[in-house]
Amino acid sequence: MSDTSASLSRKIGTAGDLQSVVRTMKAVAASSITQYERAVGALDDYYRTVQLGLAASLREIERPAAPAQMQGKETGPIAAVVFGSDQGLVGQFNDLMADFVVETLADLPEQKSVWTVGERIRSRLTETNLQVGKSFILPGSIGAITPLVGEVLIEIEALREKGEITQVYIFHNSPHAGAIYSPACQRLLPLDEVWRRELTATAWPTKIWPEVMSGGTATLLAFVQEYLFVSLFRACAESLASENASRLAAMQRAEKNIDELLEDLNRSFHRLRQSGIDEELFDVISGFEALARVTPRA
Repeated sequence: MSDTSASLSRKIGTAGDLQSVVRTMKAVAASSITQYERAVGALDDYYRTVQLGLAASLREIERPAAPAQMQGKETGPIAAVVFGSDQGLVGQFNDLMADFVVETLADLPEQKSVWTVGERIRSRLTETNLQVGKSFILPGSIGAITPLVGEVLIEIEALREKGEITQVYIFHNSPHAGAIYSPACQRLLPLDEVWRRELTATAWPTKIWPEVMSGGTATLLAFVQEYLFVSLFRACAESLASENASRLAAMQRAEKNIDELLEDLNRSFHRLRQSGIDEELFDVISGFEALARVTPRA
């Protein structure tokens, strides 16, 4: 009986320690979500502003004057930048993203190389048939996203100049109401005629289009650079917001399971302890009755 009671006590203690860890992780995820969600909200507005600036600039210049970045080939070697996580306890966050990347890139016949942001997604993608290339460190805060984006853009530009890549795709999980997050894909490069037509078709919020100052081409190039930057920045921020939302949901499920486990363990422990007390009482009563039978009366 004592060994069983001791075993249950150890299990209760272990479950209590795990419950403390889960509650800490839950609190960290909940506090992190706020900053990333605010960043995503601000980036949505800024991204819309950049798109409007591009639309206005494209209307100011003729097609032959368009920058070389917009006249790239529509096909060629692909670099896919995939955002995942460095840490676990995020449910199916990395698995769903890896499956989405494999499924999406399977439809593209060109040579493909996958660039990963996060160790967990990298280890998951190495199990597939995709060629896993460059690796980047996942930012731990909003302030760390800018250096990452700069590093990725430098690598893209260097390989584009060498002709080693022509197309760039971004894969990330995006916050989604009702499902916590959902996989998303954006074709970042090349800025081809299709991209140009979509932007020029953008409706201006007022009745009068603005006049682009200092020459349309120079302004357009500035907006293109900002477009590439904010696209990668937003993808990273949305991925981090989704990761923390997934971790929070996973910790809530874990906390519920631990509470149920502790309830069962405590119930078993109290039942076992009560059973032991009852057995001891029965022994005392049996001993007393036996003693009463053999003891002669005065």
